[in-house]
Amino acid sequence: MELIDLRPEYLETYLCCLEDYSDEIKEGQAHKRRWYEAMKDKGLRVKLAVSDGKAVGMIQYVPIELAFAEGRDLYFVHCVWVHAHKDKGAGDQRKRGIGKALLTAAEEDARALGAKGLAVWGVPFPFFIPAAWFKKRGYKKADRNGIMILLWKAFASDAAVPRWIKAQEKPGKIKGKVAVDAFVHGWCPAMNMCFERAKRAAAELGQAVEFRPVETLDRGVYLSRGISDGLYIDGKAVRTGPPPSYDKIKRKIAKKIKK
Repeated sequence: MELIDLRPEYLETYLCCLEDYSDEIKEGQAHKRRWYEAMKDKGLRVKLAVSDGKAVGMIQYVPIELAFAEGRDLYFVHCVWVHAHKDKGAGDQRKRGIGKALLTAAEEDARALGAKGLAVWGVPFPFFIPAAWFKKRGYKKADRNGIMILLWKAFASDAAVPRWIKAQEKPGKIKGKVAVDAFVHGWCPAMNMCFERAKRAAAELGQAVEFRPVETLDRGVYLSRGISDGLYIDGKAVRTGPPPSYDKIKRKIAKKIKK
């Protein structure tokens, strides 16, 4: 296995989070491509773990000023992902130290770029980016927003603790219609899928539904709302991790219409 910076021949695989065999992932790929094009010249860093010519792991990080947390002179890791599907693509690559190697490489890179620390996020559950995994590697809790825990590792004594950017304006209801508010930033294919599925379901259910898209790649839009990605039906947040299926989203909207 070797660690490399993103190369052109791996771009399409990266845009699908290593799951370029998945039609579901490709459903929201345009959003990830738009995010990548906007960020690639603003400090976005991507490293891949490659084994036998296949990308088996990835880490992506940006200056925190471009992320969904407050801070300065830090880099922010959007995600660390090691391919985990046993019978698809590169197969299950976990338990090989790939995630640890990617995180270490990102730390070394951020230091070399002059960052004073690295911020990450995790959840308090033993699946997809568990906060405990980062704590084992020296990261400390900085803030919490719902189930999302912000952690960080300082490289300098004068590094400032990062904080979450909190929601400023939550969606509301619409008289006589079901409001479907979908926020999309673009960095995460799973969230991009939710956006596209909600858009499709709202269109199919017709005039009883008003679909209100909010593209938060625009920094001003994001800061005014304080929501990076999310799905709301009549002002109530829908759990989007793991991303709900199209049928599940459509049923939730239809249930509101009946009420």
